Amino acid sequence: MSLGPLSVDIGDSRLPTLVFVSRRRSGASRKMESLIAWVKVTQKKRLRVVDLDADASPELVDHLGVSKIPSLLVVEHGQVVDRLEGRATGRQIDALIRPHLATADVAAEGSS
Repeated sequence: MSLGPLSVDIGDSRLPTLVFVSRRRSGASRKMESLIAWVKVTQKKRLRVVDLDADASPELVDHLGVSKIPSLLVVEHGQVVDRLEGRATGRQIDALIRPHLATADVAAEGSS
């Protein structure tokens, strides 16, 4: 699935990208914000994190096939390769991103 307008922001990234689809008024989204902030800090060399406000970009959210807010999408080479919809725990987020971090590590080794 193509990311349409979002691909301008993340399509050229050599790192996998985690897209956090949220709403400011959503309690579930707010509860996940600290987990996403933790991922941004701890994985900044291995994963890019992008916030997507569902209220500001409803067409893009529909285009991405997001049915629940909050949602996490893993994007590699401009394609959504994995997703987790609804409120997630730290363990669920880790399980979502871990396989893609290994891919990023292998790609980084190949470019050295």
